[in-house]
Amino acid sequence: MEVKNERKKELMLGNKAVARGLYEAGVCFISSYPGTPSTEITEEAAKYDEIYCEWAPNEKVAMESAFGASLAGRRSFCAQKHVGLNVAADPLYTMSYTGVNAGMVIAVADDPGMHSSQNEQDSRHHAIAAKVPMLEPSDSQEALAFTKLAYDISEEYDTPVLLKMCTRVAHSQSVVSLSEREVPVKEYEKNIAKYVMMPGNALKRHPFVEERTKKLTAFAETSGINRIEKGGNKLGIITSSTSYQYVKEVFGDEVSVLKLGMTNPLPEQLIRSFAAEVEQLAVVEELDPIIENHVRSLGLDVIGKDRLPMIYEFSQNMIREAFGRETKSGRTLNEMIPMRPPVMCAGCPHRGMFYTLKKNRVTVLGDIGCYTLGAVAPLGAIEMTLCMGASIGAVHGFNKILGKESESKTVAVIGDSTFMHSGMTGLANVAYNQSNSTIIILDNSITGMTGHQQNPTTGYNIKGDPAGKIDLEALCRSMGFSHVRVADPYNLAECDRVLKEELAYEGPSVIISRRPCALLKYVKHKAPLKVNPDKCVGCKSCMQIGCPAVSIKNGKAFIDNTLCVGCGVCSQMCRFDAFASTEEA
Repeated sequence: MEVKNERKKELMLGNKAVARGLYEAGVCFISSYPGTPSTEITEEAAKYDEIYCEWAPNEKVAMESAFGASLAGRRSFCAQKHVGLNVAADPLYTMSYTGVNAGMVIAVADDPGMHSSQNEQDSRHHAIAAKVPMLEPSDSQEALAFTKLAYDISEEYDTPVLLKMCTRVAHSQSVVSLSEREVPVKEYEKNIAKYVMMPGNALKRHPFVEERTKKLTAFAETSGINRIEKGGNKLGIITSSTSYQYVKEVFGDEVSVLKLGMTNPLPEQLIRSFAAEVEQLAVVEELDPIIENHVRSLGLDVIGKDRLPMIYEFSQNMIREAFGRETKSGRTLNEMIPMRPPVMCAGCPHRGMFYTLKKNRVTVLGDIGCYTLGAVAPLGAIEMTLCMGASIGAVHGFNKILGKESESKTVAVIGDSTFMHSGMTGLANVAYNQSNSTIIILDNSITGMTGHQQNPTTGYNIKGDPAGKIDLEALCRSMGFSHVRVADPYNLAECDRVLKEELAYEGPSVIISRRPCALLKYVKHKAPLKVNPDKCVGCKSCMQIGCPAVSIKNGKAFIDNTLCVGCGVCSQMCRFDAFASTEEA
């Protein structure tokens, strides 16, 4: 009896499935910047020795590097979250004109519901504006398959391709079928008219972009990536991504579904044919009415954002309610799990600096990172957070307008990874245009918020091997700062002294608040502290830093020694010497 060879199957996160798709598609070069919910794609791809992987300083550099690898004739990839694509929009829009050599795919992960983002943004707008195709998987199997398909589309139509993930697809698991790796190779050929985008050449490339869009629209009609699933004909729903999963859970086969795997360009005839088969047409899509507006432009009546919101994530019950169905009762996670407000970790090196800033009533313009939690109670130190690197530009403008009344009491704070991402140009602006501004670089020796990725200041690459290391002090001095100070945020007296001296200095200055992240595996902590209840008077001064290891029990301070790392910041706030180490003499 002949035994058929069945492909190996595995349960995978959506992000891991994309990484597997990259491996199978023969990708040779990956450059990304970590950003939730996209980070695991590059981390998982780095486990394949056949693929060169790196963390770039920012998304623009990552995309430009991936383009260079494509130009050289090898399939390439870069990944970022939705706001990261804003940073990389400059090369993306022009790459639409140049096209590619070997295939190039760009993953962008949206975050409806803002689980870890400063805004909700629909990346389909970038695909439309840049006039590049976008594929949108709805589960892990499609994440793998669409990744491979994206490379075929990229090379056949001479275009970069956007692969749109979202939080629920990126971080949910389903079964995928695995295949072997194949590595296509292309030769680099000099072509000035195609790749040098000065105005004369760009003018000739724009018609190519428009013609390519027509061809891709025809592909969207017949390729099978957009498919009709026939059910009842009273209602037909057009949908994609996680919204497709919710629709299937709510309606099953009671309704017909047009499931869109390619969301740019959108088909026309396929939608018209689908609409003709059903009595009523609806679109279910998270965030903006991209599909709905396209359907309306075809002259079709459609239910959409008149019933479903343009904000936050969808859910099965939200869809049930929108279509007049009985919602299913049950307990939510919020009911079962006590709410815990976000807080910096026990021993977080940023806490001491933020306490010092608050104590001195300093106006703090913040940035993107785990240190953004310095805005929440009880510290409440940060008063503005906009986007990566914005703190330095903002403090410059703030001080230029308000002058001396703000210069001695306003600072910008920015993490080491964020500084390398997009803080250097802001710092150059401060030096060049000479605002009397103090910038504090919170150097915790890692990219903390997204899960401990390396960056150019750490001295290690994505695999943990030694790499080039940026010297922050030397860099700041070379940019024109004569005042560059280093302070230990575990030493409150030192932080207070350095902060006051630099705020009093009439000129631009940099303070580097340096202490490794308390969660790094190589960091050796001191023994936990304990409280002598006979000395503690219950004044709660130690509670002002908001450390989760410190609480009040029976009117006295209490240390949870399963959390405490012995940093000693709380003990420096106690006037009664109530704190001591648990380490035996």
